[in-house]
Amino acid sequence: MTTSKQLFSTISSKGELSLSLVDVDIPKPKPHEVVVKIEAAPINPSDMWPMFGPADLRAAIFSNDDKTLKAPLHEGMLSRVKPRIDRTLPIGNEGAGTVVAAGDSPQAQALIGKTVAVLSGAMYSEYCCVPVQACIVHNEGTTAKQAASSFVNPLTALCMIETMRQEGHKALVHTAAASSLGIMLNKVCIQADIDLVNIVRKQEQVDILKALGAKYVLNSSDENFKKDLYKAIDATGATLAFDAIGGGTLVSDILTAMEAVGSKDARGFNTYGSAENKQVYIYGGLDFSPSVLNRAYGMTWGIGGWLLMRSLGKLEVTKVLAMHKRVADEINTTFALDFSDEISLEEAMQPANIARYNAKKTGEKFLINPSK
Repeated sequence: MTTSKQLFSTISSKGELSLSLVDVDIPKPKPHEVVVKIEAAPINPSDMWPMFGPADLRAAIFSNDDKTLKAPLHEGMLSRVKPRIDRTLPIGNEGAGTVVAAGDSPQAQALIGKTVAVLSGAMYSEYCCVPVQACIVHNEGTTAKQAASSFVNPLTALCMIETMRQEGHKALVHTAAASSLGIMLNKVCIQADIDLVNIVRKQEQVDILKALGAKYVLNSSDENFKKDLYKAIDATGATLAFDAIGGGTLVSDILTAMEAVGSKDARGFNTYGSAENKQVYIYGGLDFSPSVLNRAYGMTWGIGGWLLMRSLGKLEVTKVLAMHKRVADEINTTFALDFSDEISLEEAMQPANIARYNAKKTGEKFLINPSK
């Protein structure tokens, strides 16, 4: 165990993506570090941009000889990735496996043989060396496959609730709500008796969430969507939304409905609209088209980006550790995730498989097994 196969992504100054499978040396762990044999690493939507950037994957070509995928960037997109040009980036936000070596600190030594989930940004690899603090230690009997998605989706769901509480809101709106994250958020909200307005775009997605027990599920493709959105926000008092889509008019529609509810009982006319703050956080980019704002919601509102790591950074260490323990304890219930396919590092580079997992279809979730 001296070398590890690992995936790297590079975008050249000539406008070409190169995804390479390379043999790298496994570093000797420092006192507070462990070496983990990665047995399962999910492909999340948040992995796509560092992995592929704005490459035109329809023109991607995989070479079996040198284990490299190459693809041109979409025209005019090179300037959008200027900071990463000619830089070789590791990829893969999270994964899980077994600790096979450790530094000499008691905390590191205690993890030898344990199944741990890891957040590192370099998980598409056979082995990784990380600080103890980057690990969630799972309970005995939990497999690496079960633990693979312990960070991105579970902690995002829990931190959305924390953001709601910190900012004084009482209910939430969530878009692309039938995603793996959306399902976990529904379970957390149901347990905590928090009203959640779910927005999806297909009837089958409505059915998925209704089967979980979700009370408010709206189909944005329905003719009466805006009326239904008003009714749901009126019933819940939701003034905070998390948007995974980004482009289009949905953010504006949500704010407009919040304002209509907030000002429905107003006496007289106020140029600046209702006084209650309305906030939408865009945390995803399923649609990279411009976000269109049709200003019909007064002046007390906000739109911003939202990142999990920055949200976690605002919390006390004890709160974060409690979240880690909850994830470990509920990884097969609240935070359970089924994978539709398991592929190797090399298979993750092949255009046919890329087309499948890059489609981001509801109910389809891909797992990389570096040992396969």
